[in-house]
Amino acid sequence: MSIEDKVDRFPDRERHQLFLEPEGLEAEEVYVQGMSTSLPEELQEQVYRLVPGMERVEFLRYAYSIEYECLDPLCLTAGLAYKGVSGLFCAGQINGTSGYEEAAAQGLMAGINAVRFLDGREPFVLERSEAYIGVLIDDLVTKGTEEPYRIMTSRAEFRLVLRQDNADLRLTAKGYEIGLASRERFERYVAKAAGVAAEVRRLRSGKAAGGLSGKVDESHPDIPRAVREQAEIEIKYAGYIEKQKRQIEKFERLEHKRLPEGLDYASLEGLRLEAREKLAQVRPASLGQAARISGVSPADISVLMVHLARG
Repeated sequence: MSIEDKVDRFPDRERHQLFLEPEGLEAEEVYVQGMSTSLPEELQEQVYRLVPGMERVEFLRYAYSIEYECLDPLCLTAGLAYKGVSGLFCAGQINGTSGYEEAAAQGLMAGINAVRFLDGREPFVLERSEAYIGVLIDDLVTKGTEEPYRIMTSRAEFRLVLRQDNADLRLTAKGYEIGLASRERFERYVAKAAGVAAEVRRLRSGKAAGGLSGKVDESHPDIPRAVREQAEIEIKYAGYIEKQKRQIEKFERLEHKRLPEGLDYASLEGLRLEAREKLAQVRPASLGQAARISGVSPADISVLMVHLARG
């Protein structure tokens, strides 16, 4: 966020913190963190020289901004297809995101679904509980964005199970199912999953016998390190993980309640005007997605549940 945006959004603040970061041990060049700006060069000089200690600062390079056009991601489906044009899939900065990882994730999913569209198959969608890619895309197509979007762990409500160490256990089977993971890789995944399950059982039986601190609970030295570490995580954090899994089950019950594509929200009695407008704009695929739309209240979700119950 630029310094001028911060001044505009937080006019009540009297101070703004800056960090002077030397470019190297012997370098005379200093990068000023916290002063991103698109102001004209002469104004940049005036602003910097108002900072105590920087009254005589000299510029090697001036700050600049990059401006690009983007579409409203609310116009996209969960498969990154544009709702108004059949067969058009969008990914990257055009969807309102910033960052290489975000662009790569969308490019992967849009490419997968473009091929599936040509083959007449259903789109491949990752849920929020399955991957950060799912969180990224769901946020975009459900909530939209007012500024360049970056994915962060804080955006994922199920981040305890979306860990780096279990990414292969979460996603390899899905990759194999859609043709992106080889048979050899899938077999390695199956072997690891079986090994982890067996080691968890062994460690738990040892816990019952002598406690995790005793030698009876130590992993066998012949077990692969990845299997051993995964099993230990499952044991140590079992209570937290089980609690999160129960939350995911509750989440999935709403996700599996599908909403008809052509549902006329304007005709549903009991929905507030704002909810009708937002639901008609986003056209959520499920009750779960509808519940995450800004402006849709729990009472509105209850109305939708009653409508679905009536068939």
